[in-house]
Amino acid sequence: MIHNSSAEEATGPHWHRSSYSSSGDGNDCVEVATAPGTVHVRDSKNLPGPRLGFAPAAWEAFLTHASKH
Repeated sequence: MIHNSSAEEATGPHWHRSSYSSSGDGNDCVEVATAPGTVHVRDSKNLPGPRLGFAPAAWEAFLTHASKH
């Protein structure tokens, strides 16, 4: 599912909401956006708060590790 939270984001990264974020509260989600050389991660209930940035290889390693557990 794709979610843009504000007009400010219309020109910024294109955020994708995790399909695992299925709580009853639509703002209780993890969102991810990709940019050249960086994968951004944020908490949708803390906008426009901080976001984390990962190198694509680090993000892929995280996903691989997480999928095994």
